[in-house]
Amino acid sequence: MALFLTEAEVTQLLSMKDALEAVEAAFKAQATGEATNQPRRRVRAGGAVLNVMSGAVSTIGYLGLKAYTVARGKATFHLSLYDANSGALLAFMEADRLGQLRTGAASGVATRYLARPDSQVLGLYGSGWQAQTQLEAILGVREINLVKVYSRSEQNRARFCSEMKTRFKTIEMRAVDAPEKAAEADIISTITSSREPVLSGALLNPGTHVNAAGSNSLLRREIDDDVVRRASLVVVDDLDQARIEAGELLSPVEKGIICWERVHTLRQVVGGFNSRKDPDEITLFKSLGVAIEDTAVAGLVYRRAVENGIGKEF
Repeated sequence: MALFLTEAEVTQLLSMKDALEAVEAAFKAQATGEATNQPRRRVRAGGAVLNVMSGAVSTIGYLGLKAYTVARGKATFHLSLYDANSGALLAFMEADRLGQLRTGAASGVATRYLARPDSQVLGLYGSGWQAQTQLEAILGVREINLVKVYSRSEQNRARFCSEMKTRFKTIEMRAVDAPEKAAEADIISTITSSREPVLSGALLNPGTHVNAAGSNSLLRREIDDDVVRRASLVVVDDLDQARIEAGELLSPVEKGIICWERVHTLRQVVGGFNSRKDPDEITLFKSLGVAIEDTAVAGLVYRRAVENGIGKEF
């Protein structure tokens, strides 16, 4: 019998610490050939878009298929988890919270390996739901003492800072009214819905690490060409997927600013094949969100559910 798990149950069973460990383990498995990722595919009908992505992580014995629809600005997420040995369906779970945590965790893992160890200031572009886990993940891997938050809405960035200050009491949360003020940071994460760049490479200090995590579309770019031009190490979570939907990289590739041979993958970084070489280097992680992250995190949720008798059999 398979388990059905609701959003509330997934939330109960999963922490950011869990997600960081699961995502890092998935990329380590991929580095040794024990995890396989298939890029997202999209089909459209009427006013809806169906997005489908799949992955397998042999080291933990699971295959995963995530499918989600977007219609009238609303997204609905589900994940099917399968046993890698028998092929049996193990669980079908609502996956919005799961996706929020794994997206933050991917930036956290990239930050763990690419940001300077002495990083203390985070610049956060965006103040929505996904920004919460970007913040939480980075706090989990670096000793941050100041977070500068910029978004277009003064009300939203003030609200976000107030809410996060309640959760992370020892961290100074500062709402800033211009993008250049948030760029004065050791680590920057962009997690917006903007179609035009919110971060300019001209603003970056030497040694900055950038996570560009808000876009997975050809038509949207959170960072400009200069961020890519100034980055000595450019990393993506999946190269095949980046060639399809990384608008921030496709434009520089077309202009000859960078070639795909210079773009590395997170599995190479986690596997020890690529790393920051100098404290003054600018590093860039372009996050798209990949299925092995979902599969690894869902596998952990499933194991916890079985151990604790949570979920409904069907």
